[in-house]
Formats: sequence, C-alpha cells, structure tokens
Amino acid sequence: MQVTETLSEGLKREFKVVVPAAELDAKVNSRLDEMKDKVRINGFRPGKVPVAHLKKMYGRSAMAEVIEATVRDTNNQIVTERGFKLASEPKVTMPSEEAAVEKLIAGESDLDYTVGIEIVPDIKLADFKTFKLTKLTAEVADSEVDEGITRIADQNKPFTPKPDGEAVATGDRVLLSYAGTIDGVAFDGGTGESPVLVGSNTFIPGFEEQIIGLKMGETRTIKVTFPQHYGSEALAGKNAEFVVSAKSIEVPGTVVTDDEFAKSLGLESIAKLRDAVKERIAQDHTAMSRQKLKRGLLDELDKSHKFEPPPSLVEEEFDRVWKSVLSELETEKKTFADENTTEDKAKAEYRAIAERRVRLGLVLAEIGEKNAITVTEEELNRALMDRVRQFPGQEQKVYDYYRQNPQAVASLRAPIFEEKVVDFLVELADVTENKVSREELFKEDETAAA
Repeated sequence: MQVTETLSEGLKREFKVVVPAAELDAKVNSRLDEMKDKVRINGFRPGKVPVAHLKKMYGRSAMAEVIEATVRDTNNQIVTERGFKLASEPKVTMPSEEAAVEKLIAGESDLDYTVGIEIVPDIKLADFKTFKLTKLTAEVADSEVDEGITRIADQNKPFTPKPDGEAVATGDRVLLSYAGTIDGVAFDGGTGESPVLVGSNTFIPGFEEQIIGLKMGETRTIKVTFPQHYGSEALAGKNAEFVVSAKSIEVPGTVVTDDEFAKSLGLESIAKLRDAVKERIAQDHTAMSRQKLKRGLLDELDKSHKFEPPPSLVEEEFDRVWKSVLSELETEKKTFADENTTEDKAKAEYRAIAERRVRLGLVLAEIGEKNAITVTEEELNRALMDRVRQFPGQEQKVYDYYRQNPQAVASLRAPIFEEKVVDFLVELADVTENKVSREELFKEDETAAA
C-alpha cells in the first residue's frame, strides 16, 4: 500500500492511496477462508468448500467488503499516524467510471482513491490564572420581595359578580361573546367565547379598551386592526370588526397578604411565603450572575485564543444560525431593513458569530481533554430525567428516543461538559466580586458577543 500526501493547505490535507490488486486479493482469500466453515453448499461437506469455488460464488461481495474495510482502516491509519484531529468526516473520491469499478470489483486493478480531510489546528492554551473576571452580585431587597408577594396576590385575586347595571371597567373579568368579520366575511377563529381581563393587553391592540363601559345585555361593535406581525398570515395587518356582548362581568376583590393567604397557597405563614419568594428571586440573581461571569470568561478565552477555525465547522454553524435568523424574520414578518441592516451586513455579522462559537467550542474541548474533564453517567442520566419530566404523559417515549439516538444524548452531554469546563476555569481565574443593584445586574450588555 502506498500513501502520498498531495495537498497541505491551511487545515486541508489530501492523500492519494494505492492498494495493489494482489493485496486486495489476499484479503479476499482470507475473508473467504473464514467463510468456508460457515457456508452450506450442496455437494460439499462443511468446511471443505474450495476457496476457488467460494470466490466464484461470493468473490464480488467479499471484494466489496474488503474495499470498504480497507478504505476505512487506511483513513484511520493516516489520521492516527500523523496525530490529526478531524474537524469533519474524511471525503473519499473513488473511481466512478463503470468499467473502472467493474475491474476493481473483479480484482483486476489496484484500489486507487483520494481522501480529503480537514483537521483541527493545534491549540496553544493560555495561562488561565492570568484571567481577571468580575462576578456581579446583588442582594435581594425587601422591595423585590414585596413586589413578588403583590404579583402572587394579583394572580390569586377573588372575583365576584358585578352589581346589575354596572358597566365593564379596567380590572374587571368579562366572559365575552364575540363574532368577528373582515370585509363582512367571518374568519376562522373569529367567533366564540373567551374570558377577558380588561387592562391585561392580551387581546388585539385596542380591543380591550373598546369594551370598557359595556353592560350586560348590551351588544357593541368594535373595530380593530390585526398587527402586521400577527401569528396568522391571513389576518396580519387586516382591519376587522367584532360584535361583542358580555355573558358575565366580575369585579376583582382584594387580597390581604396575611397568614391565611399564605396557608391558601400551602405555606405555614406569610413569613414562610416571603422566604419562598426571596429564595426564588435569589435563584434568579444567581443565574444572571453566573451568566454574566461566563460571558466575561468566554470573552477572555476568545481574546487569548486566535486561530483559524475549520471552515467546514464554521459553515455548518453559520448555516444553523442563518436558518434561525431567516425563520425569525419570516415569523415576525420583518425584513433586514426593519432591523436597520442589509442581508450582506447581517451575513457578515452572523458569520463572525459562527466563527467565534466554533473557536470557543474547540478551545473548551481542548481544555476538557487536557484536564481530564468528563461527563459522568450519573450526570447524564440526571439530565435525561430532567428532560423526560418536561413531557408529562410521554415519559417513556422521550426516554426511548434519547437512549436510541446518540446525537440526542450528545445534545444533553454538551452543555454539562461546557459548564464543568467553565467551573474549572473560574477556579483558576482571578475573580473579583462586585455588589451591584438588581437593575445593574440585569442590565443587558448590548456589546456582548454571542
């Protein structure tokens, strides 16, 4: 067998491989020799079938198997001997002419093919102890807890029938009967009954305001315009009329946030409710603090590791990102002009994001490998159970899907691995804790990279 490197350009390598016909024939004979004890052919005792006869009957299929195995093993040998890390699967180019393929299968010609590979570059890791990171933290203020309690109280307000003759007001809950038309024609989903909390702005803009003042037994026609980015393309931007009437009108009561209220929610006292609300808010603070700390770490990794990422991986990532961008624009019925950009500028921006993601992914993988960071089966099973619980009633189906789909399992493993590498790096870095207000903690950093 002869292997010759024919291309070494950037991260691309190409090799020409020639395996003599005699070597292939020897492998075929060995394969057939293994078969003779297993096959049953009339006229021959088990294990006594001549190899020449087996070759006549199974030679072509055995040669196909040998060629496939030889290509696979040779490609693995090329990668292993040269210490390459592959960015993508090798691309093999075999003879395509029918006559050439026939001669090869018949054992009358050498196996002559080329294999192109794209490799991952050598990555020189930075000294992570030199990284300086800032961890933002925020105490949970009493005012935040008060706001949380108020929200819970609002969500649990009692409603009682409004006195006869009184009209709908903001804050009332109305069981509304409606029949909608566009240009005088009824449309799908435009007729029915629905509870409306007046002032919640959950209906079409302008709808709720027009039912204020409506009384029981009264019928009213209201006019609205569906938003340009409405979920239904058939209705988006259209003018519509609704004939509405109130089936019931309820007025909200007041909630006293005391021990009895807490007990109605399954807690012992208002103090326990405040503790629970404070704990939930603290979890939100911790999650945001972690998110910003991680973003700062990734920025440091990006600044300190500049290398050419494999083009094929960048292209794959860009395709995923770009499809998502186009899908979002289509859903929201927007154009690039609506986003104050052009398609070419957007492509350049998202390609840069794709390159960053690929580069950081390779750096994190290298750090994990060099420091023996792995995801345990226990961690993976815990993540799988968390995912399964997200689909009540379909637990077994979801469980089986992940267990039978290696790519799906990989999608569970990847974020766990990334978080473990982040934890490892944070331990090494110089981290300064900075106490800030909740507003500062949750302030969106518009300059942050994806």
